[in-house]
Amino acid sequence: MREFADDPAIEERIAGPLCETDATVATAESCTGGLIGSYLTDVPGSSEYFDRTLATYSYDAKLELVGVARETLDEHGAVSEPVARQMARGVRDTANTTWGLSTTGIAGPDGGSDRKPVGTVFVGVAYRGDWGTQDSFARVRRYEFDGTRLEVKEQIARRALSDLLTAVEGKRDQ
Repeated sequence: MREFADDPAIEERIAGPLCETDATVATAESCTGGLIGSYLTDVPGSSEYFDRTLATYSYDAKLELVGVARETLDEHGAVSEPVARQMARGVRDTANTTWGLSTTGIAGPDGGSDRKPVGTVFVGVAYRGDWGTQDSFARVRRYEFDGTRLEVKEQIARRALSDLLTAVEGKRDQ
């Protein structure tokens, strides 16, 4: 995802905007299983803005740890836009952070379908606005990646961090 070989990695580029805005982030990761949290903690000083990663791989973990509704899981399945949205909001709110970031997808090599092929992921980004401002939001984007299981997981994690960076910079520039 680096534009140029000497560009800093996304986990390094996000540190500045998060610190500049006194923002914090927590992640709820399904298909990435904690990889985003690992990338974030690779950066010295990340304890200033990184709170936690919840590996919410199973339906039960999504329900118990970040409050994804049973009905949502039943109706849409774990790999879906509504689940990614609820995961991002849930981790943001349970951790009481500025930002919540979620991933739910199919890393492969098995488990895909015609509607949701291997490499499909939904990335959720949720922002906590101040009470009474109605500034809070959650956005979800769908992506499809190719490669081995490990390559797909890495692409998903870096895309999720890139989506977070875009959102943080957007809020900072308002």
